Amino acid sequence: MAEVVQHRIEERIPELEQLERVGLFTKKEVKSIIKRATALEYKLHRLIVNKEDFIAYIQYEINILELIKKRRAHIHYHFKRDEIEFAVIHRINSVFRRATNKWKDDVQLWLSHVAFCKKWATKGQISKVFSSMLAIHPDKPALWIMAAKSELEDRSSSESARHLFLRALRFHPDNKKVYQEYFRMELLHCEKLRKQKEELEKAEMDLGEYEFSPEILRGKLAEVVYSDATGKLKEAEFVISLLNVAAIFDFTKELQDSILQDLQANYTADSLTWDFMAKRELDAPGAGEELQTAKGRASDINRREERCCQVYEEGVKSLNTEPMWSCYVTFGLERLRRKTNVEELKEKRQQRLLGVLQRAHDSSLLKEDYYKNWLHILLATGDAEGAASVAMAATQRYSQSVSVWSLSLQTLTRLGSGDVGRLFQEALTHVHPKESLPLWRLQVQWSVAHQSPEETEAVFKRGLLSAVAAVAMEIKESYLDWSYSTGGYKKARTTFTSLQDNRPLSKAFFTTMLAIEKEQETPKMNSLRDYYERALQEFGTSDDDLWLQYIQEELGPLGQPENCGKIHWRAMKFLEGASVESFTSKYTLMQTGHL
Repeated sequence: MAEVVQHRIEERIPELEQLERVGLFTKKEVKSIIKRATALEYKLHRLIVNKEDFIAYIQYEINILELIKKRRAHIHYHFKRDEIEFAVIHRINSVFRRATNKWKDDVQLWLSHVAFCKKWATKGQISKVFSSMLAIHPDKPALWIMAAKSELEDRSSSESARHLFLRALRFHPDNKKVYQEYFRMELLHCEKLRKQKEELEKAEMDLGEYEFSPEILRGKLAEVVYSDATGKLKEAEFVISLLNVAAIFDFTKELQDSILQDLQANYTADSLTWDFMAKRELDAPGAGEELQTAKGRASDINRREERCCQVYEEGVKSLNTEPMWSCYVTFGLERLRRKTNVEELKEKRQQRLLGVLQRAHDSSLLKEDYYKNWLHILLATGDAEGAASVAMAATQRYSQSVSVWSLSLQTLTRLGSGDVGRLFQEALTHVHPKESLPLWRLQVQWSVAHQSPEETEAVFKRGLLSAVAAVAMEIKESYLDWSYSTGGYKKARTTFTSLQDNRPLSKAFFTTMLAIEKEQETPKMNSLRDYYERALQEFGTSDDDLWLQYIQEELGPLGQPENCGKIHWRAMKFLEGASVESFTSKYTLMQTGHL
């Protein structure tokens, strides 16, 4: 091992001598580099090597490169790069190769090598790195795309990029992203050729030795890629994504028209096709004269939106499905959210949307989420009767949905409907008990605000009977709070006593009673101890904070500090696992006054 390390250090001597001779590094710095490099080399030649050692070595060498670059700029010396930088770069590439051969599965390591090659202008090396990486990781489409882009952008080799995309498609014949990027690459290549031809024509040079195929200049290669892609992937979303790529380039009108015809001919069974075709109407050219005034512009926008709606109407006639109606409603919502100072346009958008929502609901094809938007619009316009009707209709359409029931009940409560109490009971029979907690919360809030104390207490008592632990625990907490707010300390104490043995219990139930006790003019320490003891029976094995609060209570003005030692001993006995260590550290901080 020592001989190999010594050999590698000796290989550095010519570049280090040059660094010293040209004044980039001092003799002392060169010695320091040799010492550090020797230590790093020894780490790379151990029997068991670590990835971190290779990374540390590479980082050290890159730091030297950066320092050389700064020193060159400082002293304005730009010679002997072959003997200095290139030697260091060659060594770093060598270490990267050793690392990637050892840890072939580490994609990040491969990409770090690629990034290094790009930064330090070793573009010839990038192709080799990508080639080695893709031999190990042919299953990752993103790497194929990166390699092809590198060939096109860094080496200006469209032929190599095309070859890589074709190889990628052998491994990933149905990958949308590979096809999209291949399609984009062919259009970029076409754009580049068109610019080259234009520049040559401007310079009035003879084009005889250059071959510019008219078909390639029109984007024929991209058309071939499109045909191949859509032959394998027959999805409207994918076709639209390729059309959007083509639209970036200004020479692809024929190609775009061809894709549009294909979309309209073969993909009308997909709601996305209708959505895309409808939204294209927004970009249609408008009348120039009208655009001079705000009303004129609003009128033009309204005409465009009506044309969009005509396309959507055709869509829902031929494709009466939930996704199709969802596209139509989403379009209406997007247009309504757009700001305008013309009230007439705003009203038309609103009426148009309300009509679409009603028709989608009548067809039983309106998604759950849109009922919220519908109710919001009706409430904003002051249509209380319509909002109540929609709220009821939503609960019938999605009778098992907690969110729909919550929204509808909130709306009906806000409107002051007299049938809310019965609807809460109906909601709880339809919704799964495990999801019913939001409905219980709503019912408690409504009952406290609108019903008599006797009726509210009856609601609490029904909630206590729930088989779902989360519901029962939260109802107990709310019942205790309500008892205190309506009947004072005595009623809260009675409620607590009646529920203290009724499991499941939450920590908040006990801490609420503790807070109530402390709010009294003369809190009873014996009562506080009783609440703490009952809480610790439930949570004493895991909640270290509860023990600490108990100790702090005894250290307070009402407590007896001599009890703290006994409580500490019990805590250490009862607590389990990580809670013991947490309790010990917090108790120490408390004793030293840091907690």
